[in-house]
Amino acid sequence: MKNRILIVDDSFYMRTMLKNMLTDAGYEVVGEAANGQQALEMASATRPDLITLDVILPDNTGLDVLKGIRLEQPDVKVVMCSAVGQEVIVNEALESGATAYIVKPFSEEKVLEIVGGALQNQDSDSTEA
Repeated sequence: MKNRILIVDDSFYMRTMLKNMLTDAGYEVVGEAANGQQALEMASATRPDLITLDVILPDNTGLDVLKGIRLEQPDVKVVMCSAVGQEVIVNEALESGATAYIVKPFSEEKVLEIVGGALQNQDSDSTEA
């Protein structure tokens, strides 16, 4: 069975880029959300195996969305993807239950490595700058 992934990013370009990378690698993208409210609704409706989550969203912070997702689905893997690479934000995301944190801009190889590692239940609290 394919791993099911939900992409959350306010940038249409970034969502499209991630979707192409992940589908080309054999993952099933079950949805794309442009804001926090959509992210919470889609996470609940689609029950993905993994969520890529931007830190900066128009209606909420990715950290708040992460906490909301964790309440409902404590086992889902969440990979934060953001241009914000400040250590305090990265640490807060990991402490709030993010599986990993990728700093934009990122390479396709790095995304697939982190996503693959997260889905293999590896406890890869990794940060890539």
